[in-house]
Amino acid sequence: AVYIQKYSFYGKENFEVTDDVQLIIAGTFTMVSFGMRNYLPTVFNKIIVYPSEYYSTHNEQYHKGEFNPNARAIAFSWEDYLISHQDQTNNLNLGIHEFVHVLHFQSQKSHELSFIIFSDLFDQIVEYVTSESNLDRIIKSNYFRVYAFTNNYEFLAVMLEHFFETPKQFLNEFPELYLKVEKLVNYNEKYFI
Repeated sequence: AVYIQKYSFYGKENFEVTDDVQLIIAGTFTMVSFGMRNYLPTVFNKIIVYPSEYYSTHNEQYHKGEFNPNARAIAFSWEDYLISHQDQTNNLNLGIHEFVHVLHFQSQKSHELSFIIFSDLFDQIVEYVTSESNLDRIIKSNYFRVYAFTNNYEFLAVMLEHFFETPKQFLNEFPELYLKVEKLVNYNEKYFI
C-alpha cells in the first residue's frame, strides 16, 4: 500500500493501470526489497506500463522493460511482465530484473545503511565473480543465461532473478555466491526452500 501511494502509475498506448496491475508490480518490488530497512528508493517516482513491447526514445530501441534514472521512471511491457511473472522457475523475471537495477542505482546515490550494505556486497560479488577460477566455473555451469555476462550490472540483475526463482539450485551450485546475495538483500531465502 505504501509503495502504491508513493509512486505514480501511468498507462501508455491506451493501457489501463488497474488495481491488479499496481498490486502485482508493488508485490514484486516488495519481494525484492523485503529485507531492506529503507525499501522506498528515491531515484524514481513513476512506473510506466505499456501493453506490450515498446519503443524507447531514451536509446531508440524496443524494450520489454527499463529503468531510466534521467526520467526518474521505470517502464514495463505488461504482456512481458505477466509472462515472466507466471513462470517462477525459469529465472526470467522482468520485474525483479528492473527493480534490481533501481536498487543498485539507489545504492550508489544513498548514504542509508541498507543501500551502503547493498553497494558493499555488490563490490564483493563483482570481486568474487571476476576471479578467473570462479568466472570459469560460473560460465561452464550454464546456470546463468549468457545475457548476465553483458556487464556487472546485468549479472547482478540476472543473479537476483535466480535467487528468487530457483534458490535451491543456486544454493547447491554456488553456495558462496548465494550467501553474498542473501546478505546483499538481507533476505534469508533458505527458510523458504
